Amino acid sequence: MENRLRLGIPKGSLQEATLRLMRMAGWEVQIEGRSHFPRINDPEIQAILLRAQEIPRYVAEGVLDAGITGYDQIVENGVEDQVVEVAEFVYSKQGLGKVRLVIAVHNDSPYQRVEDLEGKRIATELPNTVKKFLQQRGVNARVEFSWGATEAKVPELVDAIADVTETGATLRANNLRIIETILESTTRLIANPKAWQDEWKQRKIRHLALLLQGALMAQQKVGLKLNVARADLHKVLAVLPAMKAPTISPLADEDWVAIEVIVDELQVRELIPQLKEAGARDIIEYPLNKVVP
Repeated sequence: MENRLRLGIPKGSLQEATLRLMRMAGWEVQIEGRSHFPRINDPEIQAILLRAQEIPRYVAEGVLDAGITGYDQIVENGVEDQVVEVAEFVYSKQGLGKVRLVIAVHNDSPYQRVEDLEGKRIATELPNTVKKFLQQRGVNARVEFSWGATEAKVPELVDAIADVTETGATLRANNLRIIETILESTTRLIANPKAWQDEWKQRKIRHLALLLQGALMAQQKVGLKLNVARADLHKVLAVLPAMKAPTISPLADEDWVAIEVIVDELQVRELIPQLKEAGARDIIEYPLNKVVP
């Protein structure tokens, strides 16, 4: 029987960020029309496009061998102990990495603490998680499932909402304020335990995780090449960060060397002027596709 990995790819808010990351890692995923079975340039992967909310359950049940979803959805489905967490990818819809499931109320609301919501109505797309949290805090509230536009339901329809946010901008735009954080969530690669016990599938999933993590790290870093006179080498090395140590190569002119290094992209703005002042010449910055430590 031909080896093939059934992989769930999240549809919706995580879709574009996930497809972009997979592209950087070497997998081109093409979605045709409304098909839930996109084409992928890897005959060993059968990609299935599903809502992130469904992926944890299908992985736990073995319908999928592996899937990419949010930690909040794993908790909501109650399958933390029924799947293998292979890797954490700190990216999200807006690229900030982490999101929060929060309880929010209207700015004019008298409620200041979660305990103030005793007997009140709360709308959320993650009712199981919210109910469990409230039970742990000893709060008895009416939690109802929201089909979307949750932030618009306060205060006319409900007293509070529990919603996922990256920056809080949407909440603020709707005159809402956060009174409690229930959990923080990042994107995860999970596997079905039975699939994980299969030697071929585990190897394929590990390779997938390795390349996706390498692509994710590359989004935050750039490569630098520069030439330095040997007389200035110590000054340049003193200001030059590196993942481990820079690569130093001799040039045709014995008095000069070439240096190549990987650095955080956020450092470059400050770093290049410092390198120039220390004696570096011919500085080149270039993007990366994957960084695998």
